[in-house]
Amino acid sequence: MKLIPTGEMTLGPFFPREFAAGANHLGDEIEIAGKITQLDGAPLDNVVVEIWQADSAGRYDNPGFFGWARAATDASGVYRFRTVKPGAPKGRIPHINFLLLYSGLMRQLQTVMFFDLAPDPVLDAVPEKRRKLLVAHREGTVYRFDLRLRGERETPFFDD
Repeated sequence: MKLIPTGEMTLGPFFPREFAAGANHLGDEIEIAGKITQLDGAPLDNVVVEIWQADSAGRYDNPGFFGWARAATDASGVYRFRTVKPGAPKGRIPHINFLLLYSGLMRQLQTVMFFDLAPDPVLDAVPEKRRKLLVAHREGTVYRFDLRLRGERETPFFDD
């Protein structure tokens, strides 16, 4: 009996579907959005917002995760990012660092967004009655983190 070759063959090796499960999963995807306002509550257009964060395992040194992004607010003062929910770096709770740059500011403004109120050396440095200003409010899959530059309910900012 003579075998006749077929036009196409599937080449191995053959792996079960579970073999690559999670290989591209960087963590739970989330959206962070907020509004940046000034003293009188008016929105600020074209504020440059930078974030940096750990990956879902709490690591900043993951070569597969960039951990940094930049956006600008629109005319309504709104910014938004799509990222993954960070894990807790050693000695900290999950958080995302924020940096704000705006024309007319004499310095960059730095703050931190937390997901929950819990013991953390940075959050603990803020007066207790103001800590909730650093906690995002979950609205479905979006974490809302509004920032106020001055006045009542001013966001706590940190020195360089």
